[in-house]
Amino acid sequence: MIMFLIFKGLLAVFLILVLIIIYDFNNRLKSKHHTFRTAFKQYLVIRIFRLFHGYIRKHLDKATTDIRSVQEKVLMDRLEESAETAYGQVFDFKNIGTREEYRHVHPLTRYNHYKSYVDSIAAGEKMILTKTQPHILAVSSGTSGKSSLIPMVKKQSIVFLTGGIMQTMDTMLEAFPGTRNLQKSLKFFYTPKEKKSDGGIPIGPGSSSPKSNKSMLDFYSTPVPAYDILTEREGLYVHLLFGLKDRQLGYLESNFVSMVHTAFVELEKKWPSLVQDIELGRVNPDLNIPDEVRSKLNALLTPDPTRAAELKAEFQKGFSGIALRIWPHLNLVLAVDSGSFDIYGTQMRNRYTKGLATYSPLYAATEGFIGVNLWPMEEPRKYLLHPKTMFFEFIPVEDSYDDQPDTLFLDELELGEMYELVITTSSGFFRYRFGDVIKVVDFYNACPVVEFMYRQGQLLNCRGERTPENAFYRALLTTIQGWDGPTLIDYCCAESVLLEGNSQKGQYPRYLIFLELEFDSGKPQLSEAQERQLDDNICQEVEMYGYSRVQGSIGAPDIHLVKPDAFQALRTFLLENTQASVNQFKVPRVLRLPMAVEFMMKQAI
Repeated sequence: MIMFLIFKGLLAVFLILVLIIIYDFNNRLKSKHHTFRTAFKQYLVIRIFRLFHGYIRKHLDKATTDIRSVQEKVLMDRLEESAETAYGQVFDFKNIGTREEYRHVHPLTRYNHYKSYVDSIAAGEKMILTKTQPHILAVSSGTSGKSSLIPMVKKQSIVFLTGGIMQTMDTMLEAFPGTRNLQKSLKFFYTPKEKKSDGGIPIGPGSSSPKSNKSMLDFYSTPVPAYDILTEREGLYVHLLFGLKDRQLGYLESNFVSMVHTAFVELEKKWPSLVQDIELGRVNPDLNIPDEVRSKLNALLTPDPTRAAELKAEFQKGFSGIALRIWPHLNLVLAVDSGSFDIYGTQMRNRYTKGLATYSPLYAATEGFIGVNLWPMEEPRKYLLHPKTMFFEFIPVEDSYDDQPDTLFLDELELGEMYELVITTSSGFFRYRFGDVIKVVDFYNACPVVEFMYRQGQLLNCRGERTPENAFYRALLTTIQGWDGPTLIDYCCAESVLLEGNSQKGQYPRYLIFLELEFDSGKPQLSEAQERQLDDNICQEVEMYGYSRVQGSIGAPDIHLVKPDAFQALRTFLLENTQASVNQFKVPRVLRLPMAVEFMMKQAI
């Protein structure tokens, strides 16, 4: 009898919980493009995150309170994992017992230090830098501008999930309650073309891609067949098409805010075609999409004249604040907008996403996850250096030009100071100088909170391709030598997003290149073939730029020949309009001020 009563009690509790879940599930705002399965899957994910909210923050609080011991454990684990590798034996990792010994025994390094080891890994050799074989060689651009291959092991993905994704999801759900609804996300990301090393290891971008997000694809507005489109122009069109169909869209998402900005620029240009496709229930037949993929996409579309009419009415009013007018239930834009991406975020918020928050969630690099933003609404963006992801060292910025300067540990930093960041990763890079400069702006418990300041050396960065100024210069010199005529007097360049009105032109981002050339005779001008040669040489110097040009996500550069003495005039203009002094002035090779770009456009012949 007692057991029966206990059973009835447990059953009653269970039924009450089921009813609560059903009630809660039914009262969440849902995308009409969800199935019951996909909606409930998303519901469970959100409930799990909310259930473990206290644990996630408690775990972080504990790690950031005793950062010295946490960091020492991270270091010792790294050294133990790599002790028997070829690299670990060279530096006798098994006999290093403290962080001070490590700093004394192992030099500060840059990418060239690892190139021969990475070449061995690419050839298929094992136990080189890491105990486990890398699952991908991620493409990155170093300060030399040459492509670098960064080994990535599975452990990095686990650290990224537990330290990065779980923490940012928890932060997002807490700061933006609307994200607890069952809405889909319009995420702009694309399937990279497959490439493998001689040893069979995949080579490609280390950032998020559909292949690395298979379990999450149900939560995105873009259907799975679309990820078989390998060209970005067509892929972006399909992203927009299915995103526009979903009036209940929850948020816009991308690795970098520049990609979201570009999507709005393209939307402003292509909306009549997109509206027509929604009205007719088809994918534009003029798009270069494989027939098999097109057939699958068309099968998912049905005519929707009501939504088409609604969209058309909003687009005809203009694009100021368009995001919340066509997607009234949007909660935020989820994308990195700090550092060199700030210009894109600012332009996007000033025009397309007025009234909509942007959350820049993570500070990460190809080498791994570095920090997390716990303050979504604050600007400038700041990131907590997560003490369990990497072993950190810091070079005071004034010493960063030395080859082997002294370093500080995470528990030795001072508020307001700037440092070059040095990392020891789980993928086999030790005391690695990868070029980021940060500033300590706060502390969370005992752990530094930093603002990303800049990459050492100027670079161009329209779409995450990261073209260093010196790589651009090499391409320029090679090109001019092949032109057989003009002599280079001076030059500078900029990203087209800085040019006022570029968004309204509906063009993909591109490089603006200003050249002062001396010609032997004839009218100063360049042929299309000469301009194309410079574009081709930049592609040769910077692999990710070439990849973006092939995909069509970066347009061909605009080359402007300028008047004689244009750069002298630029020098005078900047001295009069900035804080620069005569003694320290240098011609900026990468222009960052819109007024300077506009000035140089007026100097064009």
